[in-house]
Amino acid sequence: MDFFNKIFRGDRVIWMIFLFLCLISIVEVYSASSILTYKTDYWKPILRHSLFLIVGMGIVLGIHAIPPKFFSIIGILLPIMWILLAVTLFMGQINDSSRWLVIGGASFQPSEFAKLCLIVFAAFMLSKHKEDKEDQRFRWIIIATAITCALIFKENGSTAILLFVVIYLMMLIGQIPWKKMWKLTLIVCCIGGIFTAFLLLIPMETLQKKPYNITRFDTWKSRIESFSEKKVSVRDPEFKIYKDKGQNHKDNYQESHSKIAIANGGIVGKMPGNSVERDFLPQAFSDFIYAIIIEETGLAGGFCILLFYVILLIRAGFIANRSEKLFPKFVVMGAALLLFIQALTNMAVAVGLIPVTGQTLPLISRGGTSIWVTCVYFGIILSVSRFDNPKGIKREEEIEAELIEQREISLAEGGNL
Repeated sequence: MDFFNKIFRGDRVIWMIFLFLCLISIVEVYSASSILTYKTDYWKPILRHSLFLIVGMGIVLGIHAIPPKFFSIIGILLPIMWILLAVTLFMGQINDSSRWLVIGGASFQPSEFAKLCLIVFAAFMLSKHKEDKEDQRFRWIIIATAITCALIFKENGSTAILLFVVIYLMMLIGQIPWKKMWKLTLIVCCIGGIFTAFLLLIPMETLQKKPYNITRFDTWKSRIESFSEKKVSVRDPEFKIYKDKGQNHKDNYQESHSKIAIANGGIVGKMPGNSVERDFLPQAFSDFIYAIIIEETGLAGGFCILLFYVILLIRAGFIANRSEKLFPKFVVMGAALLLFIQALTNMAVAVGLIPVTGQTLPLISRGGTSIWVTCVYFGIILSVSRFDNPKGIKREEEIEAELIEQREISLAEGGNL
């Protein structure tokens, strides 16, 4: 027991959530990856995923042993991430997308690291309000956010929007003046309205021609249209799977099978390993894994998954509230908000509340780069819970030192008797 207490320091609730999500991920990714096993070795997908989680565990253990004051260094790497994001716009593609960068045979998503760097940078700037003027910190955060989101937006619009929302909420928590926040809200709403109107009014044929076709405008338009239009059931004989052309039919296909999976799950589900729709959903192990979870564990299981992320956010709020220093407070809230909002986005897509976004379920969906960066977020939260305690609340090291001292005194007294 002492061994585990020495290894797993920090907030116990956060540790439990992390470990539970890892276990759920192994079970559900193994179940949802059946379509992959038809094309390769039976154990290869789950072994690969388990390896990523094991490395992720090492990342959490390493990060949570670092005092929070050193995390500000991550924000300095933001300009490097901008360069890598720019490079992805001109280099090789994976799955018809430029989100990946290949270096030395290894592929990774610079956008995942850019999100981390921007959150840390914003937390650092918000923590300096006593030293810098309000206008300066607001200006630098907006400039950094605008550059990062602009570089991400072309190939992953939903990630750019999600990241902006997180930074926006961090500025609200950081007590940026309401006047500035209202102006920012108005400007963003106007830009969003104009962009949406542009997508809806311009014909698809035009968007599929140069120069629009290199900006994925046609994909966004089709996703909005497929979400708003009346869906055709996949049970309908007239629905020809994979024979219809266009992105909107592909999205309809995924959304329809996702809803069927949820309907099949009922209250308690079909039990892990018994999913049917996993063989029809192309992204059953990533984008739509929440639908598979509900099919196998029912609405009860789906609610438990949601509850884990809610508890994560609430617990992170407690940790941030206990922190005496501003930087750890803001970086914890930024990390927790990103994980929570991304999880909600994935779940909302699975149940048909919003259009397809491509966002994964943090730590549960199959992945590589995303899993490791998610583990960094958990490591940061655990580090703050371990090191950044207010006066009057003893740290774990202090408590253990006192217990050891008391034990030695007791043994000494017993020996004297």
